[in-house]
Amino acid sequence: MSSENRALFSRRSFLRWSQSAMAMFGAAPFLSKTAEAAAPASSVTDYYDKLGVAKIINAAGTYTTLTAACMPPQVRRAVELAAQHPVQLHDLQVKSGEYLAKKLRCEGALVTSGASGAITLATAACITYANNSKPGALPQDAGNLKNEVIVQKSHRYSYDHAMMLSGAVIREVVTLDDYKRAFNEKTVMTNFFNAAEEEDGPVAQIGREQWLEIAHQHNVPCHMDAAADMPPIENLWKYTGMGFDLVCFSGGKGIRGPQNAGLLLGKKHLTDLALRNTNPNGDAVGRGMKVAKEQIVGMVAAVDWLLEQSDESNEREYNRRCKVISDAVKNIPTMQSSVVIPKIANHVPHLLLKFDPAKVGVTVAQVQERLRAQNPPIELNPNTGHKPNQGIPSDANTLVIGVWMLQPGEDEIVGRRLRAALTQKA
Repeated sequence: MSSENRALFSRRSFLRWSQSAMAMFGAAPFLSKTAEAAAPASSVTDYYDKLGVAKIINAAGTYTTLTAACMPPQVRRAVELAAQHPVQLHDLQVKSGEYLAKKLRCEGALVTSGASGAITLATAACITYANNSKPGALPQDAGNLKNEVIVQKSHRYSYDHAMMLSGAVIREVVTLDDYKRAFNEKTVMTNFFNAAEEEDGPVAQIGREQWLEIAHQHNVPCHMDAAADMPPIENLWKYTGMGFDLVCFSGGKGIRGPQNAGLLLGKKHLTDLALRNTNPNGDAVGRGMKVAKEQIVGMVAAVDWLLEQSDESNEREYNRRCKVISDAVKNIPTMQSSVVIPKIANHVPHLLLKFDPAKVGVTVAQVQERLRAQNPPIELNPNTGHKPNQGIPSDANTLVIGVWMLQPGEDEIVGRRLRAALTQKA
């Protein structure tokens, strides 16, 4: 036998031996994972197709009804890996909180079931803290406890229900004097809706610094709802750095984590109490607001991904997408294009396309209908055709395009289809 044949024989023998050894020592699952990873995409069932749910092009933004953001590849990989192994859920919550607190420059952190879940847990933590009570007391015993939360009238919103779930009672104020008089022996927390300070939104009578200062004069914790207020990235530590005791963020919006995850950041003694008021504790008010291991890991991975990004480069890319779309329709009669960045919530470039329906021969509502009739359907920002709202100066003749949730190449598709919708005669 030649030396070349002997070498080939030796290699084959080694491979046969190593494969047998791997099977003997339980390596088969790793081999199957490799084979699964190498499987063609066509072999994976698309359950949207199977269930008959249409996939859309999201030219709106990070809205819950449109399933918010898509996770970046490294976040999806982290979620997939987390799904393969069980762990102690409490340990994962504690360790992830410690990691996130360090990354986001605050004392304590907790992954929650979205920003709404974070509001509920923040309220529960503050009631528990003020009464030195056990988590199991909420919400059934809240009426016998200190349970008042002070909120400005201009900050009232549907998410008040997230506070009420813990048994809180909202005490509404308007002026600075109202606010000072509202504190009493039952006050446990104040709630500040950060986006209420939008230039075109409801004007807050009391600014965030003064609101915080007065709460602390009464030794009352102050919670900030900053759910949609990232970017800029620095907001993730700006408000806790200002002194807000608790701040919540949505995980599935600008952070690009799982849609059903969120963050509660702030003082550790309060985030610890929030943890005691949530799953897996069976008697906790937040027991039903379960955050699975995949969502916790996905949230951590999303923060890691986000801290590698640049607000400046992202904004350049969003402006590029706006130009691609505006260029596609710039020759439409009476068309006026502009780009606006809301002051606080959804602080990214939005494209505004304003035209005269009488000259173009189609209304804003008809354009929306035509885009929704496409395959895949295109959803525009819900401020389209409406009066100014959320820092977006739209009107009845304005199309609003949110570009930051578009997938690669979808800006060109939106531009082409917008032009077709605007030039197609009724």
